[in-house]
Amino acid sequence: MRFRKIASEFAGTAVLVAVVVGSGAMATNLSSDVGVQLLINTFSTIFSLYILIELFGSLGGAHFNPVVSIIAFFLKKLSIQDLLVYIIAQFMGGFVGVAIANVMFKLPAIESSDHVRSGSNLLLGEVIATAGLIFIIFSALVQKKEEKVPLLVSLWIGSAYLFTSSTSFANPAVTVARSMTNTFSGISPDSVLAFICAQIIGAALGLLLAVYFHPKLRKVWK
Repeated sequence: MRFRKIASEFAGTAVLVAVVVGSGAMATNLSSDVGVQLLINTFSTIFSLYILIELFGSLGGAHFNPVVSIIAFFLKKLSIQDLLVYIIAQFMGGFVGVAIANVMFKLPAIESSDHVRSGSNLLLGEVIATAGLIFIIFSALVQKKEEKVPLLVSLWIGSAYLFTSSTSFANPAVTVARSMTNTFSGISPDSVLAFICAQIIGAALGLLLAVYFHPKLRKVWK
């Protein structure tokens, strides 16, 4: 059973990254309009994320995201051993997913991105996107609305693609994976560390907001 949980995190993250990168590459093939490209990338991600969380949620929780797993650990929903294995599976899944997407579009399996994403405005966007993600997930769980998590998360990420300056990476494993593709969805390796730091700050902020609005979460640490 534990192996299935780990495999679900690996497979889910791999598919998610393949969709994000693949739809971005397809978007540039279909249109030269950046707005249209972003919409294609956004809707493809929304659809796939909903499906993945719906199908894998009952297996391993469908985190597909190290910051989600870290918050789950702090809330005592994961052991330290499971946390470490989840994170490894997520990063490995991201690596496989980006390689698959690149090869599908006749690109090198691994190719460093030259798409620099820098500036305090983009980092603020990552803080907001990640904070919202964490707040939504754990607010839904504490209200016993687990069945709504797939829809809530996919809608939030889709919305954040379009309203945040960073286009909502909100995931360290996906961020690292996207540094390995020089397509529409890529991010320069030089920009990765700052994005991950912003995501960690956003995750902490999201948890604090969830605890503030849902005092039941405070009992976890008592």
